[in-house]
Amino acid sequence: MGSLALKVRRRVVRVDPKRCRGCGVCSTVSVCRSPGRCVGCLACYWACPYEARVAADEEVEARPARIVVDGVEYVVHDRMTVAEALQAVGYRFAEPGSPRGPSLECRTGGCWSCAVLVDGRPEPACITPVRDGMRVETDVEGRPPLRIVHGPEPHTVGGKATPWWEVDYRSYVEAALWAAGCNLRCPQCQNYAVTYDNASPPLTPEEAARAVVACHRLYRTRGVAISGGEPTLNRRWLVSFFRHVTRLVKPKVRRHLDSNGTLLTPDYIDDLVEAGCNNIGVEPKCARVDTYMRVTGIRDRDLARRYLETAWRAVEYIYEHYGDRVYLGVGLVYNPRLVTLDEIAEAGRRVASIDPRIQVTVLDYFPAFRRRDLRRPSVAEMLEVKRVLEEQGLRTVIVQTEIGHVGPGDRKVP
Repeated sequence: MGSLALKVRRRVVRVDPKRCRGCGVCSTVSVCRSPGRCVGCLACYWACPYEARVAADEEVEARPARIVVDGVEYVVHDRMTVAEALQAVGYRFAEPGSPRGPSLECRTGGCWSCAVLVDGRPEPACITPVRDGMRVETDVEGRPPLRIVHGPEPHTVGGKATPWWEVDYRSYVEAALWAAGCNLRCPQCQNYAVTYDNASPPLTPEEAARAVVACHRLYRTRGVAISGGEPTLNRRWLVSFFRHVTRLVKPKVRRHLDSNGTLLTPDYIDDLVEAGCNNIGVEPKCARVDTYMRVTGIRDRDLARRYLETAWRAVEYIYEHYGDRVYLGVGLVYNPRLVTLDEIAEAGRRVASIDPRIQVTVLDYFPAFRRRDLRRPSVAEMLEVKRVLEEQGLRTVIVQTEIGHVGPGDRKVP
């Protein structure tokens, strides 16, 4: 459309050279698709482990851009993402966790739930910059969904819902995949290189299922698992993944989902179980909204409350409706800077009120990502967490410690 310049107010990310450590995350994990001309997607801002990416509102130069959306021409500008452009011309993304239509979920480019066709190729709308002349198609229902995943790898411990009696800390119990993208912004994320990956090539559900099942057969694991990041982002992909896994493995093989539970509504759970998922770990993390905000980095209190309650309701729903078909585990977290023992007890009582036999696993949060100043809880502190939970009546408590996992009862790490 020529070189006519505009001035627009935008959230722009700059690099603070005093904080930058040259860690390479911005060149290998969260890779900018508009270098030198920030479109404000914020993917690199969220991914930087040293907070060297600083976001601020600025007046910047933009150029008009003519785009065609589902056959209709519009004029926007080139300092925005495709997702923003679609919203600007009236397109409505589906709600996160919806079974149909593109939806904005991770907003950092890993989950591909927002994928649309750009000039005939699927692209994540949340990080793809607008370009003059591009053609966008939003109807992707007939195409296989895509998602970035890491692995597969054999795993000796498993996740929140790996049945405790299978774990001997020597044998592989699961073949696992880790899905990129998350709707939380935990400052102590222990898997951020996966969570914020938008650079790896995405896979279809069938490609991912075949890869993890091949790993399962090679190492003769008892289960197949997917964790993250947050696997439940991109519902169409995840449900299809479990359908393919179920088709490829024997009936007694565990098909395990580890989730933060924030999108696990009853209808979503129904779809997953119908697709063959028979092993679900849900991690509400804590019992109180203030703590949840501190742990997850979610700044919107109403959103934090909704996420926390959705996760707890998912635990209740799975137990009540699928207790005979799905092995259920609950995940909590502990670090004395983030969660008190009183709140641990409160969370324990909530689980025990559902069923004291439910397996509860507590992660000890240690220095990681943006909270490198955390002190890892000692083994003695984590054993105290275990004692507190068992005092609430829980019978199956496992705690992660710096020397391995302990529990339930007096079962210790070999």
